[in-house]
Amino acid sequence: MNDDLWVFGYGSIIWRVDFPYLESQPAYIKGWSRRFWQGSTDHRGVPGKPGRVVTLVKQTGDVCRGRAYRVSREHVDKVLTSLDYREKGGYERLALDIYFDEINFTAGVAYHATPLNPNYLGEAPCPVIARQIASAHGPSGSNSEYIQNLYEALQQMSATDLHVDSVFQEVRLIEEKLPAK
Repeated sequence: MNDDLWVFGYGSIIWRVDFPYLESQPAYIKGWSRRFWQGSTDHRGVPGKPGRVVTLVKQTGDVCRGRAYRVSREHVDKVLTSLDYREKGGYERLALDIYFDEINFTAGVAYHATPLNPNYLGEAPCPVIARQIASAHGPSGSNSEYIQNLYEALQQMSATDLHVDSVFQEVRLIEEKLPAK
């Protein structure tokens, strides 16, 4: 029996994988959308001035594209412990089906933040989200760097996400207006 675990990344786990895995491939999940609705006070912002990072929001009919990583059974416990710590700022494990195409899918996990956690910021107009991202910075770097990395990773996978694209373009407009450092 194969007890390997598939982990679905849709945010920083797409470009900043800090755990061992056997293989990685583009994948998607059904019925979920990626949204900048989670506050980050431990990575891309600080208490009192949180950044905004992505979470999954249940959305019938939607598809969220990302990357899937197959973790060998001997590393599953260590990887989950590491991810639980990394995602401690309000994220929970979510069991779901990860699709590679319309026929091939597997059970796996992703991390998502719900409105019940204290860092959840929820929905806001795109310009409001962009202003918050453009001004936030935390221990893992600027929030602008986060959205830049996510945008580029999705582009490299030829994965379109209208929400990410819209917020990214707004952040770029804001940053273009800032005085040079």
